[in-house]
Amino acid sequence: MTVRLPPPARLSLPDLLGLATVGVRARPARTVLAALGITIGIAALIAVIGIPASNQAAVRAGLAALGPNLLTVTPGQNLVTGERAQLPAESVPMIQRIAPVQSASAIGYTSAKVRRTNLVPEGHTNGLAVAAARLDLPAVLRSTMRVGAFLDRVTEQYPAVVLGARASELLGVEPRPGEPAPPVWINDRWYVAIGVLDRLPLTPEIDNSVLVGWPAAQRYLGFDGRPQAIFVRVDDEAVDDVRAVLGRTANPQRPEEVLVSRPSDALAAQRLVEQAYSSLFLGLGAVALLVGGIGVANTMIISVLERRREIGLRRALGASRGHVASQFLAESVLLTGIGGALGILLGSAVTAGYAVAERWPAVLPPTALLGGLAVAVGTGVLAGVYPAARAARLAPTEALSTN
Repeated sequence: MTVRLPPPARLSLPDLLGLATVGVRARPARTVLAALGITIGIAALIAVIGIPASNQAAVRAGLAALGPNLLTVTPGQNLVTGERAQLPAESVPMIQRIAPVQSASAIGYTSAKVRRTNLVPEGHTNGLAVAAARLDLPAVLRSTMRVGAFLDRVTEQYPAVVLGARASELLGVEPRPGEPAPPVWINDRWYVAIGVLDRLPLTPEIDNSVLVGWPAAQRYLGFDGRPQAIFVRVDDEAVDDVRAVLGRTANPQRPEEVLVSRPSDALAAQRLVEQAYSSLFLGLGAVALLVGGIGVANTMIISVLERRREIGLRRALGASRGHVASQFLAESVLLTGIGGALGILLGSAVTAGYAVAERWPAVLPPTALLGGLAVAVGTGVLAGVYPAARAARLAPTEALSTN
């Protein structure tokens, strides 16, 4: 007479989760150490995705405020002498006659040296330039004042300066409301600092300059009135067309000696470099995740070896191979899931902290958060397959006979 055994009962999801937590709760120190590698890997992945996303949001906001329709005209190289070429003094009004040009302004560099006081050695200029500036420069660049005011029709005639953001920091000079304007020493006389500009991502040369009025630079600093950088704001749809004729307009006699650039293109190139570094850190995060997955797999294999009697007892009581395999696979996924959740929290905190420190909007793409958790669970599945299969292959008699 053949006796048919009833098929093994199905393991419900609550029962499976309860069994998976047994090993996790029984050895908390090992659980923490095993999950730590996953935590670091997922945190690195989240930060590598979140920080560049925050930076991109800040760059987009800056471009939206400053406008990608800004062109810069500078003198190139004299093809005969090899020296730096010069732009005609009337370049700005000629450029302003181009129909799609909204506005144009310029600065002209002088040979003057700026120092905090006359007691500072002459060579200690921090690489700052002293430049003549036209009054419409802030309107063209869409710049704002961090403190104080820009030059006007009165102050442009006298020894007064406006500092770029970095120039203010290097000189340690910043006007304060209600206090006398602080002085700086340029060549052989004092100039009062009446304002400081906010940073200009599209025109960093302004950040590193001390701006003097156009007439004052001609009167006190020997400025010849020739612009060295012309900033042109044009209609968005006509940027390429205006760019093509700027050289011939700025210097009709020698257009080949004129350089025309679009500052936003430099920002785009910078973003490519930053993306390369992001790929590098993404690779490092993947390596950390791989090491964490190997650690989880090692922990699960050791767990199988230590719990052979438990496995044998469960098999003797009717648990199938699938039940045992499911238990250890679920335990592995639970372990990496804990590490992944902690990694998401840590990576989000790092991203938010870095964004706040850099004054960027904190951006955490939902795809990165969901992807991080999916990667952690996937790592748990891969790390748990072999230990689960090994546990399922143990025969009850073999497992129970183990000391």
